[in-house]
This record gives sequence, C-alpha cells and structure tokens, in this order.
Amino acid sequence: MRDRDLYAAILGLKNPWRVTGVDLDAKKETIEVRVEASGSSRMPCPKCKRKCARYDHRTRRWRHLDTCQYKTTVVAEVPRVECDEHGVLQVTVPWGDPGARFTSIFEALAIDWLKEANTSAVARLLRLTWDQVDGIMQRAVERGLARRKPHELKRIGIDETSFQKRHEYVTVVSDQASGDVVYVADDRKAQSLEPFFEELSRAELMNIESVSMDMWKPYISVVRNNVWKAESKICFDKFHVAKHLGDAVDKVRRSENRELVEEGDHTLVGSKHTWLRNPEKMGRSAAAMLDRLKQLALRTARAWALKENAMCLWHFASRTWARKAWKSWVSWALRSRLEPMKRVARMVRDHLEGIVNAIVLRATNAGAESINSKIQRVKRMACGYRNRERFRNAIYFHLGGLDLCPLTHTKP
Repeated sequence: MRDRDLYAAILGLKNPWRVTGVDLDAKKETIEVRVEASGSSRMPCPKCKRKCARYDHRTRRWRHLDTCQYKTTVVAEVPRVECDEHGVLQVTVPWGDPGARFTSIFEALAIDWLKEANTSAVARLLRLTWDQVDGIMQRAVERGLARRKPHELKRIGIDETSFQKRHEYVTVVSDQASGDVVYVADDRKAQSLEPFFEELSRAELMNIESVSMDMWKPYISVVRNNVWKAESKICFDKFHVAKHLGDAVDKVRRSENRELVEEGDHTLVGSKHTWLRNPEKMGRSAAAMLDRLKQLALRTARAWALKENAMCLWHFASRTWARKAWKSWVSWALRSRLEPMKRVARMVRDHLEGIVNAIVLRATNAGAESINSKIQRVKRMACGYRNRERFRNAIYFHLGGLDLCPLTHTKP
C-alpha cells in the first residue's frame, strides 16, 4: 500500500477528499500529510447540508496521532461554500470537528489519557502545551453536556464538596440510579441549587421520589419550594445522623477525659476510636476494651449507649412505628444530662420527618458521599484548582457520565 493510500485509509477519506502528498522530515521527526478536496464539485453547507458552489479555500492544520515516533500533522486546503441561506461557510472535514485543531482520533486519545492522568502529564506525553490539553477537556465537556439527554430523575442526592480551603464549596447534585453528576454550581447557598430545579419541567419535578441530603437549611428550603410533596421526600440518611452522634460521643469523652486526667485517672486515654468504631467490625482486643469500659460508671458509656440505640432504629417499614421509636429516643436523650447528646436530640426532633422518610423510602446519600470522595481524588490528581469553571468541568468530565468524544470520531 502506498503512503498516500495508507493515510487516506487512516483518516477515513472518501470522494472528493484525497491525500496529495506525504512529506517526512527525519531530522525534525515530523510527517506532514497534505489533503485536498479534488475537482470543482459542489459541496454541502455545514448547516443545512444543501449542495453549494465553492467560494474559495483556506489552509488549515490539524495535529494527528504520531506515526511511530514521528509527530504527524494533517494540512488541508479546506473549501468554503456560498450558501444562499447561511452565506459563506467552511465545509466540515471528515477527520475533525469544526474549529478543532486536532484530528478527532487524536482528541479521543487525549480524552482517554485525561481520564487516567492530570493535564500536565498528558501535555508532556503528547508533546502539547497545558492550555491545548485543557482546551481538549473543555470542548469534550461542552460536547457532552450538549448531547446529554434529560435524566429521568427519581432519586437524587444533594451534597457539597470543598473547592479550596477557607470554607469554599461547590454544590453537587447526583442521580442515585446512574451514579452520574447531573449538576454542579458554585457555593452552597439557596441560589446555588435553585437553577437546577428551574430547568426541570413540572412532570420531572413530580417524578422525583426522594431527595437525600444533609441538614443544610438552604438546600432544604429550595427543595420544599420546588419539589411536589417535598415534606414526604426529603431524606436525612443514616450516615449524617451517625456523624452527628459520633461527634457528640467524642465531645462527651473529651470533656470527661480532661476531668479524669486532672484527678490522675487515665481510664479514657487512648479510647477515642473504641467508642466510635462499629462494634460488629471490632477486633478481639478492641471489643474486650469496650466491654471493660462499658462496665464503668462513665458519662461516655451512656453517650455511647444512646448512639448505638439510635443506630438500631433504621429497620422500620412503617412510618408510624419509625416516628414513635425516634420520639422515644429523643425523649431519652433529652433526659440524659449530656449536653452534646441533647443537642443532637434537638436536631433529630427538628428534622424527624426527613429521618423517617429516609427509613421508609430506604433512601441513602451514600452515593453522593462516594461521588464526593471521587471529586476529592480528581482534585488531588490535579494538585488542586484555582479556577472554579475548570473544577466544575473536571467534575463533569470524570463523573458526569457524558459522551465526550468528537462528533467525527471513528476508531481506525
């Protein structure tokens, strides 16, 4: 096979496109593939696809996959056509998307690499600048969002994740059925979440069955204002309640430990994780230590008992019995004379219906927490982000479930 035929096959060229020459520069380790549209035949308008007369042509260059170790570039005299409806426009080439400076196969390779490594590493390996690789990512996300079909959202999770230090956050909404991120916005205010619900139709809003989130008031108010029968769909899952309970137990332990140490008693020293760990997952030594500590008249032991009792209240199928059990627990905690536990009890009382919803609907925000962990891994891989727009696009790129490849991409 001749070199021209080889590159014509690689680029997927069909009439009227043809390879007119292949120039190799061994010293610079480059290959230049020259392409043109032969003849004077009419060509389709890129917008309406109507065959139009050629107007003129412009020289364009595209970076292609390396041929062995040789950097390969496609150079083409690209015709412009004069359309009666749309005016003078450049025709679409079969090897690259409009406006791109890389062939579709090259961009697809870069996209695959970006899923595995950060922008700097991909730029170094592909012999591109950082801005060029970042541009490939931004265009990929733009394509993916434009192609994305409306989600049939039934169960969604809402969470915030840190953008930088100093309490800077972004709001993330995920589809719990697919595990995809469907919305990202700056900050964690009500204004951050409102646009997501504004984009949904009335039918889509009524189709939502559950909304899992933490007990953040701005999110709660937005969901109440937008989701049909929101009071029976807002869910505060076990993970968030367990976190508040664990923090409360630890506060009781720290306070009691300070008092005991001042008296020369080191009973609670080094016991932090013993009180917070799941008893079912403890080793023998930790379980023995916990059994010994539970026998002592400690405030921490009472706080631990309250926590463990609350963790047993997530199995109910009946809304009535679930509500009754939690009200009983709240009453017990409020009588405990342990202020950290009383604060959690008041919080549970104020958000009781959301907890009951989570129990009855079997809703959990574990998927959103998993996505949060993946977002932090993406951030670490990039060594952090200073630009919010790039951070947002990185989340969509890695976790949005988007079709990122160029329109004209075909595998060789």
